[in-house]
Amino acid sequence: MLRNPRTEFLVALVLVAPFLAIYLLVFVYPTVQMLRISFTDAPLIGAGNWVGLDNYLRLDNDPMFRRAVWNTAYFVLMTVIPGTIVALLIALGVSRLKGRFQAMVLALFFLPYILPVSVVYLIWDWTLNFQFGIAMHVLDWLDIPRVPVFKSRTWFLPAVAWVTIWWTAGFSILLFLAGLRAIPPEIYEAAALDNSTRWTTFTRITWPLLWPITSLVFTIQLILQLKIFDQVYLFSIGGRPNDNMVLVYYVFQRAFQQDQGGRAAAAAVALFVLVVVVSVVQFQLLRLADGGRK
Repeated sequence: MLRNPRTEFLVALVLVAPFLAIYLLVFVYPTVQMLRISFTDAPLIGAGNWVGLDNYLRLDNDPMFRRAVWNTAYFVLMTVIPGTIVALLIALGVSRLKGRFQAMVLALFFLPYILPVSVVYLIWDWTLNFQFGIAMHVLDWLDIPRVPVFKSRTWFLPAVAWVTIWWTAGFSILLFLAGLRAIPPEIYEAAALDNSTRWTTFTRITWPLLWPITSLVFTIQLILQLKIFDQVYLFSIGGRPNDNMVLVYYVFQRAFQQDQGGRAAAAAVALFVLVVVVSVVQFQLLRLADGGRK
């Protein structure tokens, strides 16, 4: 069947045009505008004067920005690797179940993922609240002093990291389960005939074949946790928000509380570059590790 290349091109362009228009409107244009505003002293709404690299130079001298960078990195360390490991272990356990019981257990683990952040906040505030939290009554019963988890600089980020892992693990579990189900059962049957132990089967078969899924989960979690904001903002209400500052919270504070659109845009550009660089470096390291395993 003969085809007209020009007609094919026009059809393809018509099909792609709606997505391209939306992409340019909601991502490319705001990104370009954010980059432009970062070189001005503009407020949140309105024009400003050109100040060059002044906003970026001030970031380096801002102790609050340095604290936000450190807290974000600390939070990423507490969530990305532990969250990936937890999801993998749960997926390995769920994969051994069968039938409706497996579906029920999987639903229980996936349920938190579909909850909005406000509901997650209420659940864990009822659990860990210093005055009326369920966990505090358990501590009283064990004769252990109560801990103001969300008012403590020491315990705040670890507690939010725990909540985040509980909240987001469901999607990672589904990805790992999909990877486990894609492994041909004949491979495990051959390993059983060779009297392979469970540990050997996992390290020599399951883990190498799951490596692409692990890389995907790790990358998704890394990008998500670098942009942490909702949980920190909600759990900081009535507490010490400056001690719990993360990068997106810093952007929010500069833009919406202090009306410094230029400085907020500079911080947002710095975060954007950080996410891109860290994601690319992490992806390349995982690819090299995958090549080394082969």
